[in-house]
Amino acid sequence: MKVPRDTDFAYQAVYRYLTQLMADSGSGGHVRLPSLRQLAERLNVSISTIQYAYALLEKEGRVYSVAKSGYFARAVATVPSTDSGRDLLETVYVSARRPGMKVLSGDEPASAQPLDSPLLVLERELLRQYPRQSQWLAQPCGEQQLRAALAARYTTSPRQCWHADDVYVGADLRGVLEVLIAVLGLKHATLVVESPCDWVILRLLQSAQVQVIELPLQSEGGLDAQRLEDLLKTRSVALILLSAGLSMPRGSQVPADNRQSIARLLAQHGTWVLENDCYSELDEGLDRMRLRDLLDPDRLLVFSTFETFIGAEAPYGYLLSRQWRAELQRHFLLRSFRLSPIRQKAIARLYGSGRIDQHLLSLRHLLRERRTPMVDLLRERLGETLQVVEPQGGATLWARVGRPVDMRNVFRRLLKQQVVIAPGELFSLRGLHAQHLRLSPLGLDDQDMPGTIGLLADALRLAPLE
Repeated sequence: MKVPRDTDFAYQAVYRYLTQLMADSGSGGHVRLPSLRQLAERLNVSISTIQYAYALLEKEGRVYSVAKSGYFARAVATVPSTDSGRDLLETVYVSARRPGMKVLSGDEPASAQPLDSPLLVLERELLRQYPRQSQWLAQPCGEQQLRAALAARYTTSPRQCWHADDVYVGADLRGVLEVLIAVLGLKHATLVVESPCDWVILRLLQSAQVQVIELPLQSEGGLDAQRLEDLLKTRSVALILLSAGLSMPRGSQVPADNRQSIARLLAQHGTWVLENDCYSELDEGLDRMRLRDLLDPDRLLVFSTFETFIGAEAPYGYLLSRQWRAELQRHFLLRSFRLSPIRQKAIARLYGSGRIDQHLLSLRHLLRERRTPMVDLLRERLGETLQVVEPQGGATLWARVGRPVDMRNVFRRLLKQQVVIAPGELFSLRGLHAQHLRLSPLGLDDQDMPGTIGLLADALRLAPLE
């Protein structure tokens, strides 16, 4: 396989090549994979591109690295089992990537319609305008054009305004959040988090030894203001993590009156807010106010990622902050994120041309078209057995089982039938949401939907009570 030079930034092509290479080698043992240099020469791409593809596979648990020895493919059982001692989240990740599995657990909205082709076309055009820059010329906090484009997008008034120097771009969302945890010194600090919460964020906070207090969203999607006030009065809360608009995995909006009450309460206590803006672009209520519009921007931090709506070719995460400028710049410089300057310029051009907004209109519509048949089918087949939260955007559905079943039993039964779900307990560190699950139609073909929903209905009906 020879990848042309004009796609030497196509991580997905290298990723697919490595995936097929591992499949060809079989799954009977731990297989040594080619070195970075070997693959770079074989595929005619840069070493950093190979490194990023390996990093994706390592994150998924499909490969591991040994110092001075290289990368190895993990041996994977034909049907992973939660009884084997494997962590539940790891089982979900590994199972979802097995050939032939029907994946009801995913949350990759951009996979329905990625923006990779226009992005790569723009990048090729820019490569003709800009000579390849040495690594030392790259901006450690991100390309100025992209930072300026993001600052302009987040500015809504003279008070709620941002500048390019307030924006920091990193290799991925996890890396950006790791920098933030280090800069704020959050180890052993207390953080209040709305729940359910993205498992990537929860696991990261847990590994950083942050003390997490989970504040469950109420049935209508809002927060219990009285409970939050009690926490702020009795605990030393360093930060509160809230969604900007669309709360995932629920796919719901916090009601406007509740959002305003929470904003007033946070202002009274001078509480720092960390706003999760990863899914706001998928909110179908385009004119809705974001949480940050009600907050003091000097006590606000915002994070997000392009991957949610552009796709895997734009994995970068970013952060907005008016404070800690010197410390954030220093930590981003020390992390030495490997970012393509040209790709960042291309993303900035997509914003400047209005292409992002056009794409988002189409993506929201497509995601709604994919969700609606699944919602209708779930209500038809399961009725009161499964109560689905009416989603207001995104690619997933959040549902609650009507009777207290053993959800692990449901998970195991479906896994044997080559169906993967995401149990609700994954979205909590305290075992909350045990009677919930996250579902997504994106991993299924239309013809597979009825049969797969039928298997889910049978698994829920036959599951023992907890």
